Amino acid sequence: MKNIEITDEHWKLFSQYLTRNNKSKAGRPQSIDDRLAFEGILYVLKTGIPWRYLPKEYGAWQTVYKLFARWAKSGALEKLLQTFGEHADNELLAIDSSYIKVHKHGSAPRGGQKKTKHRTSRGGITNKIHAVTDALGYPLKIMLSGGNVHDVSLAKELLSDMQAKAVLADKAYNSRNLIALIEEKYSEAVIRPKKNAKVPRSYDKHLYKKRHVIECFFQRIKESRRIATRYDKLQIMYKNFVLIAYCLF
Repeated sequence: MKNIEITDEHWKLFSQYLTRNNKSKAGRPQSIDDRLAFEGILYVLKTGIPWRYLPKEYGAWQTVYKLFARWAKSGALEKLLQTFGEHADNELLAIDSSYIKVHKHGSAPRGGQKKTKHRTSRGGITNKIHAVTDALGYPLKIMLSGGNVHDVSLAKELLSDMQAKAVLADKAYNSRNLIALIEEKYSEAVIRPKKNAKVPRSYDKHLYKKRHVIECFFQRIKESRRIATRYDKLQIMYKNFVLIAYCLF
């Protein structure tokens, strides 16, 4: 018996972007249903198991893996995430990042560590998930980097093409250039100053409390073991696991 099943509502959303072109007569006929395959992907996402241990109820693991790889390379989930931005609560944006420990099974990719954004730091081999959420904590954009990449270095790209009245961030984003950019593009930079600042800048402490939405977001997606620890050698596969967790959030 299957342990994980997707709701009709969620499948209606995903199926618009993920279903295959079944009208084509070329190649072998599909061996499993798209929805069943997607539930198999969710099982791997939630449990973190190796693909070859996928229960047979979801079909052959090789078939499910290849279908997931095809969807990932097509950019289907990226398009789905973009639709979320059309309904965002633009009252404010929250930006932050979270460390991800890379498991040894994902730490030796073909082509070397640089090809998959792995970096070695004091915590071992790590990645970072950089994200932007709206006022309700719903994800709008995601980027991956090595664990040694400073948060502020990707902030400008993350915030591009977005609109909001204020941007919330912790003291890691307390950069003069970033603050100037935010105040020029948006109305307010709600960024906590560093403790060792000679002249601490003022910020809206009441509004800053709403930054918890992005912390809660990271906590929610890390409930999936495949997100909390990176087992995937390929960056595109791991990123699309994150995107699925994003969309189910």
